[in-house]
Amino acid sequence: MRPLTSAVLILAFAALMALCAQITVPMTPVSMTMQTFAVLLAGAVLGPVRGTAAVLLYLALGAAGLPILSDGASGLDHFAGSTAGYLFAFPLAALLVGLLYDKAAGWLARFGLMLAAHVLILTLGGGWLATSIGLSAALEHGVTPFLIGMTVKSALVVLAAEGLRRLQIFRPSATSH
Repeated sequence: MRPLTSAVLILAFAALMALCAQITVPMTPVSMTMQTFAVLLAGAVLGPVRGTAAVLLYLALGAAGLPILSDGASGLDHFAGSTAGYLFAFPLAALLVGLLYDKAAGWLARFGLMLAAHVLILTLGGGWLATSIGLSAALEHGVTPFLIGMTVKSALVVLAAEGLRRLQIFRPSATSH
């Protein structure tokens, strides 16, 4: 794949993450968004290197002050606040999905991979949140409410990835990982 094409795809997926971060169900202390859909889709479609790069670009732009994090937030304080664990888990989840998507044979295995990536995000996010509000409250407010959403988003990621990967630009042979 040409470097310009790679750069455009990385920018496009970072923009998708920014858009999905604005699709939100306000909750305290962590809002429910569609961010994880875009993060995992980047890994599945772009592969481990480009997918992780897209996530890191999105996070860097949010840290730099662009209002693209959940609910239009921005700035470094979000990387130390209640959502920090989730944000730091995003590139790890994209990398995991990128590394394992092609190895996961069939829809069910890929769905399981997406669930595992969501669990990684919830574990790191809930773990970080627990340091400020306690384990019980973190499970109640930062993990449990997201379980149904992670299941639905996992299925949506696989459906979207399978559709996108049929396009020439996203075929594994065209996007060397």
